[in-house]
Amino acid sequence: MIADQRTTMQKRVHNAQRMNRIMTVVFYCIGGFFLVLILVLAVYIIINGIRSIYPGVFGFDSDGIGNQFFNTVYLVFWSLLISVPIGVLAGIYMAEYAGDNKLTKFIRISIESLSSLPSIVVGLFGYLVFILYTGAKWNLMAGALAVSILSLPSITTTTEDAMRSLPKSYKAGSMALGATHWTTIHKVLLPACLPRIITGVILAAGRGFGEAAALLYTSGQSTRLNWSNWNITSKTCPLNPFRPGETLALHIWVMRTEGSLNAHSEEIANVCAMILVICVLLFSLAARMITKHVTRKQTGDNA
Repeated sequence: MIADQRTTMQKRVHNAQRMNRIMTVVFYCIGGFFLVLILVLAVYIIINGIRSIYPGVFGFDSDGIGNQFFNTVYLVFWSLLISVPIGVLAGIYMAEYAGDNKLTKFIRISIESLSSLPSIVVGLFGYLVFILYTGAKWNLMAGALAVSILSLPSITTTTEDAMRSLPKSYKAGSMALGATHWTTIHKVLLPACLPRIITGVILAAGRGFGEAAALLYTSGQSTRLNWSNWNITSKTCPLNPFRPGETLALHIWVMRTEGSLNAHSEEIANVCAMILVICVLLFSLAARMITKHVTRKQTGDNA
């Protein structure tokens, strides 16, 4: 009887190990497939963009994309400046202060619903609230606010999950030494979950770089910049956030739908796509390097 039970147990362990190996191979294949797909797509876009470069494409006039590139970076800067503090504070509240009640359940449902909203709906909302209700015209700040609405759910959820996943000993040890709750949060918990928060910020920045539908109704499709004019209240000043500003993603759409207006429309669209891919890649690498530097500084590892 004991021998039969041992044999049965060995068979179950063997079957479980075999199934584990099979599923490991399957998941590695799936992950490898998507990795290769992303690499092929990125390489194709970059090579196609390099082939499409022509003299003057990077200029800051009507035939170049310099102004659109600046508008894209400037809009992402404003959207992160708005969404990151609000999203991180909201995540801290949900993880550390909010109790388990009907209000917090409603807030979580609202965050999940907001994260699934189509960007075109957010664009129409931004057009109604930030343009029509305020009596303003299309401007970069309205576009940044619309992108912030799209970015808030990911930053909030990432921050909350990161703080909840930390060991309980972090908080208990800090408060046992006499630290207040808020001191524990910003001196111990936030630095410990910074890498995961950076991931949420990267996702938000990527959304800002590639967003087009929401900006179509808020930031506008025109760009008139005078790089010798630094009066921030002027509509042609590059640093004025309340001026219309066409981004690279919008410029791609314009070049593909109104290509007859420009002899180099296809080349411009390809170069814009290449610049967007490179910008997202460089931003991700820079964020990872900053995270590693902060982590080494916290752990005292200078190697």
